[in-house]
Amino acid sequence: MKKVLVIGGGLVGALHAANLAAKGHPVKLYERRPDMRNVEMVAGKSINLALSHRGWKAIRMVGLEEHIRDVSIPMYGRKIHDIEGNETYQPYGKEGQAIYSVSRGELNVALLNLAAQRQVEMNFDWRCVQVDFDKSTAHFENNVTGEQRTEKADLIFGTDGAFSQVRADMMRTPRFNYQQEFIPHGYRELLLPAGENGSFQIEKNALHIWPRGGYMLIALPNPGGSFTCTLFMPYTGKHSFTALDSDSKIDSFFKEVFPDFYALVPDLLSNYHSHPLSDLVIIRCYPWVRHNTCLLGDASHAIVPFYGQGMNSGFEDCSVMEELMVEHAENWPKILDRFQELRKPDADAIAELAMRNYVEMRDLVGDPRFLLQKKIEAKIHGKHPDKWTPLYTQVTFSDTRYSVALSDGKRQEKIMAEIMARPDIEQVWDSGEIEETILAANSL
Repeated sequence: MKKVLVIGGGLVGALHAANLAAKGHPVKLYERRPDMRNVEMVAGKSINLALSHRGWKAIRMVGLEEHIRDVSIPMYGRKIHDIEGNETYQPYGKEGQAIYSVSRGELNVALLNLAAQRQVEMNFDWRCVQVDFDKSTAHFENNVTGEQRTEKADLIFGTDGAFSQVRADMMRTPRFNYQQEFIPHGYRELLLPAGENGSFQIEKNALHIWPRGGYMLIALPNPGGSFTCTLFMPYTGKHSFTALDSDSKIDSFFKEVFPDFYALVPDLLSNYHSHPLSDLVIIRCYPWVRHNTCLLGDASHAIVPFYGQGMNSGFEDCSVMEELMVEHAENWPKILDRFQELRKPDADAIAELAMRNYVEMRDLVGDPRFLLQKKIEAKIHGKHPDKWTPLYTQVTFSDTRYSVALSDGKRQEKIMAEIMARPDIEQVWDSGEIEETILAANSL
């Protein structure tokens, strides 16, 4: 058995620690924040996450599926709200397929509880200050007492997020590549309250989107009837967070641009000011392994949230690691090297896909021609699932490698661009000719 040190007690760290402990490894987990199991969870104070196929695979791996289903809400499609308040519905996949809204906090608590049950030694309020890769040691400082501590382990996993200290120390080692990109947009969370007796004021089983071109508002349901909402906007420009520099401008903006949402949130201004404006960052780096230390999750590949795959890709790191542990037994140098070789192309692919999906969500979901294209693709997939699988389905409802899905998606987009360029496409979209043309082009 290997002595394991997991640095970072967020979603990926807690899940990975629990899984390693189940295999008999003595595991110590260090987290710089206080123990969140002692903090009351408040709806709307923690961004909701969309749990899909890849995430569920990892949840099943550690035996938590039943519990997490009890605290999550299925969302079977997008509910699009236009500026006049009209709504249209776009299913995500086939009947019964859904992504699941779950509170980041509740999920993290469940994973920490599981890790504790499996005898993981928990250490909260301990900040990692340095990792020595040659000696396989990590140095910590207690946020409350100032006490210093050094831990030595056979394996160290850096799961300490987008601004990882473990990665910062790797950056000082030879031939380490690193890129940090803040996109021009930020986000601010809001809470759409529950109606009378905990009722849902808008459709419960959908992800709601108010697309407005260069920006958008989304809403994910909470079990108590409320919705955790997020406004994504540029920092600067005509429609931006900087432009909303007074209460009157904030109020007018929501009233004019999101009128149906505005009518459902009576305390909009206090709601708006009670949530901070936050950044969106993409992290790319390589290699992820130095001797016995390995980065997982956001520490190695932070992405923007527009495909709902940040948590899912981090959890997939854990399930891929599990598969390699089975394949290579206790040959950890082989496991770690193979892990980074496999996951790096997929991490880069989902980072690209997430930015592409932002354009789709804010600009295209209300476009009739875009919706027609999706209708055509859904028809082809329904009749020929072995020959045509839409990109969204590959990413969200399968464990097809992200890099393969991206490649397939680009090929499909070229085919569909030619189909949609036909001047008579609105009249012939449902014809056998269109179906045969798509299938023939896809087989080349």
